[in-house]
Amino acid sequence: MTGDASEDRMQPELLDILKAAHEAGASDVHLVAGHPPMMRHLQVIKPLPFAMLTGPDCRRFIEQMAPREAIETYDKHKDSDFSYLVLGQARYRVNAHMQGGCASLAMRAIRTDVPPIEELNLPEVISRLTYLPRGLVLVTGDTGSGKSTTLAAMIEEMNQRYQKHVLTLEDPVEYRFESKQCLIEQRELGLDMPSFASGLRHALRQDPDVILVGEMRDLDTTALAISAAETGHLVLSTLHTINASQTVDRIIDMYPDGQQNQIRSMLASTLQAVVSQTLFARNDGKGMIPAVEVLLCTPAVRNLIREDRTFEIPNVIETNRQLGMCSLDNSILELFFNGLITREDALAQAAYPDKLAMQLAA
Repeated sequence: MTGDASEDRMQPELLDILKAAHEAGASDVHLVAGHPPMMRHLQVIKPLPFAMLTGPDCRRFIEQMAPREAIETYDKHKDSDFSYLVLGQARYRVNAHMQGGCASLAMRAIRTDVPPIEELNLPEVISRLTYLPRGLVLVTGDTGSGKSTTLAAMIEEMNQRYQKHVLTLEDPVEYRFESKQCLIEQRELGLDMPSFASGLRHALRQDPDVILVGEMRDLDTTALAISAAETGHLVLSTLHTINASQTVDRIIDMYPDGQQNQIRSMLASTLQAVVSQTLFARNDGKGMIPAVEVLLCTPAVRNLIREDRTFEIPNVIETNRQLGMCSLDNSILELFFNGLITREDALAQAAYPDKLAMQLAA
């Protein structure tokens, strides 16, 4: 995608690039040497009207955005994560990395305001999860599927309603909350804590009611999150899994064989819900819309987890729609019949495309 940079293209300055991307409604910005600045808009990568970037351009952008600690990490490890705020525009989650021996950046745009749940086209049951007093709630999906936004909306709903202490552990901090009814503390990996596991270990001495863990990315973090949920806290976190049964299996598979029966029992007791999201570009061009699978941990689901029968979870979801459960394919089907997504997109993201094709044709 290099192309020839025409003479009439603007020389790249960081704030000009980000302003253009913001005005175009970009979800991501990519700054790579040898390419013009690129943006992701409605899941498609497109060039912005600027001249081709050089390695020194990208290094200069890193130095303009990153705190000193993040630059030191980048120089040492060739990768660094941090956040960057453009006032009145957007907050960005930034990854600085090396590519072809040159500096490069990947930037995810995050709204500066926390959207209410009702604006996100999520099922009503998601709002109900904010009333849970304790347990583990997981929001899962691919990168860019809206997990962080859903969790932020849940936290903000609690912030409007409860007088509780909410502690978030993030990498980096994305949405910035204003404490309203709740006291909200936000700790950032690298800046405020050395690891998620360390942050979680100390969180239990900080009197939280609700703990948000940016990602359960390793065994230590997962074990501590489950322990926190066991001891009476509401723990919210994410995993990069695409459905409920895979989520349960991924957690159990983190543990050595000899501990898996024990973790099945612990997970069966603490897990409250799994919400799995996939984003679609809307037919009308008005942004993105999620398809959402929801698993609620009824006694039947807890038994399946405990007895290592997670392959039966999809059947339980199908037969418990009246409780608010929903399979991914049923959610996709609803979006299609409401005229919000195309048939091609629906089949491309379906868990069971052959079955969905027959339902679409009915």
